[in-house]
Amino acid sequence: MATTLLGAEGVRLSVRESGPETAPAVVLVHGWAQSGEVWPAYPALRTYAVDLRGHGSSDVPDGGYRDPAVWAADLAAVLDHVGRPAVLVGWSYGGVVITDYLARRGADRVAGVVLVGAITDLGRDRPGGATGPVMRRALPDALSDDPDVAVPALARFCRDQAPALPGEVVQRLLGTALRVPPRVRRELFRRDVDGSAVWKGLDRPTLVVHGTADEVVDPVAGEHAAALIPGADLRRYERTGHAPFLERPERFAADLAGFAAEVAR
Repeated sequence: MATTLLGAEGVRLSVRESGPETAPAVVLVHGWAQSGEVWPAYPALRTYAVDLRGHGSSDVPDGGYRDPAVWAADLAAVLDHVGRPAVLVGWSYGGVVITDYLARRGADRVAGVVLVGAITDLGRDRPGGATGPVMRRALPDALSDDPDVAVPALARFCRDQAPALPGEVVQRLLGTALRVPPRVRRELFRRDVDGSAVWKGLDRPTLVVHGTADEVVDPVAGEHAAALIPGADLRRYERTGHAPFLERPERFAADLAGFAAEVAR
């Protein structure tokens, strides 16, 4: 079921809802140039997979992409709709969106946090934003207005972020990325974010999942986040790239369901 919500500045956000209404609530926040469609179904959970502004079926406003208060307000609109404490799951750039939310709204409505191949910082030499060779090779071409430049770069990026994925899945990821306007793709990186104080002060259960073969977000970023967050559980997925929930779907589903059930008690 898809629902349209109003986020910051009256921007319409698309949210895909699935699972039993009485199950633990989980908000799924996708990564750069993707959408909520990237997430598999989790029948044991009540999931809310949002399309961030500028992505998927959500509105594409002129601005707001550099403003942490706007990202926080958008995610707050999703939590308002959920209506009860939820686990926030952030993949890749989704970790920055969760950082924005926690910095400005706190953790009162957060049952727990799961970081998946996530960055929590943006900016030069910040360990929580450490990238790998696949991300570095994609830039700046993947941000170009010229399709002859951007399309091949995005195709390589979607293929190389998780090389074991079937071609059909890679093409679906590419199609989603191409729906995101180049200016939005660029704006998301034109920010400076230091999440260290936010994560050091987090008092909610946190699970950090990171593939040891991730060449988009360096595993150092996951280790950094886990070291900062009090009591965080770091789970390394061996021989796994940037999308553990697609590459190791059964293991990830079990880990997520177990974590959500535990924090819902």
